[in-house]
Amino acid sequence: MKRILLTVAVCLLTFATTSAQQRTYNPMREKASAFFQTAEARRIGDQVLLYQRVTGGWPKNIDMSRPLSDEERAQVLADKQRKDDSTTDNNATTLQMNFLARLFQATGDTRYSEAFRRAVDYLLSGQYENGGWPQFWPEMHDYQIHITYNDNAMVNTMILLREIAQQQKPFDGQLVDKQRCQRAMEAFNRGVECILKTQIVYNGSLTVWCQQHDRETFLPAPARAYELPSFCSQESAAITSLLMSLPNPDERVKKAIHGAMAWFDKYKILGQRIKRTGMKGDPNANVELVSDPQAKPIWGRFYDLENCEPYVCDRDGIPRKHLNEIGVERRTGYSWYNSEAASLYPLYEQWANRYDPDNKIHISLTAR
Repeated sequence: MKRILLTVAVCLLTFATTSAQQRTYNPMREKASAFFQTAEARRIGDQVLLYQRVTGGWPKNIDMSRPLSDEERAQVLADKQRKDDSTTDNNATTLQMNFLARLFQATGDTRYSEAFRRAVDYLLSGQYENGGWPQFWPEMHDYQIHITYNDNAMVNTMILLREIAQQQKPFDGQLVDKQRCQRAMEAFNRGVECILKTQIVYNGSLTVWCQQHDRETFLPAPARAYELPSFCSQESAAITSLLMSLPNPDERVKKAIHGAMAWFDKYKILGQRIKRTGMKGDPNANVELVSDPQAKPIWGRFYDLENCEPYVCDRDGIPRKHLNEIGVERRTGYSWYNSEAASLYPLYEQWANRYDPDNKIHISLTAR
């Protein structure tokens, strides 16, 4: 009997693991070269072409690998002329470009390379003269006009453009012409300038960044009702990592990195961790901050601009100190705390030792 129960338990565990893998697998993120030789990759690639807007970009939050019915295909074709939903938010456009680049390298089908080049032109067309990118373009509404770091949209765009300019795989060979490569590198460099201009100064010191910045004043700007102008740890971690990847950084870049790391170190949260119960959407789901002396450091997603204190916010736009003070929908449906900056600590040690040991600041993941 024990052997039977053990066998059943193993089968259930295997089924749960397999089901979880199936739920999380996204063929749009596939990198294995063998996959792009398959008919399935071509089927998905053709649908990616179908979804590409006349702008050259793609909309977000759509599973473009899912087979379409005739009715759905007709609707996608009808939406092809839209100019108000092309975006780099939530990895849109950059995700499709990566897929098409790999598919072209595997097949040599020029339909994929032509669509990729239209997408490069789309990315280049969205950059402001100041070096920033909005969240949507060419048609924008409300907060979409702001320079957008939210969900790493601008960082992802810049990294992709740099890889294109440097002809890194899978963007090498005949995929992109020299002129576009040159423009991509120029756009990347302007993006760095924008990052340096938008870094928030607090009490005379360089700190981190907001999710959005005004395209004219460079000041922190609001987005959705619960995304107020603030110090934002999650997106700032990606920005700081990008700055640390620059070869031969000048004094402005060095100061920007030192300032950001000093902020991360000062405002890390020790002795607490996030406890999640239930699944997102479950009426009994909950997220809470609990005491745990052994917990690794975390950071609030947002810190207010006046006192630099972490806060949470509901759709009423009123900042509050504790998760239990906002509704379940926002409490469980948004990432209020994160550990993104922790990965920067070893990177900073290496970076500072190499590029600016004299001004290296002391930081610690365990000490205040």
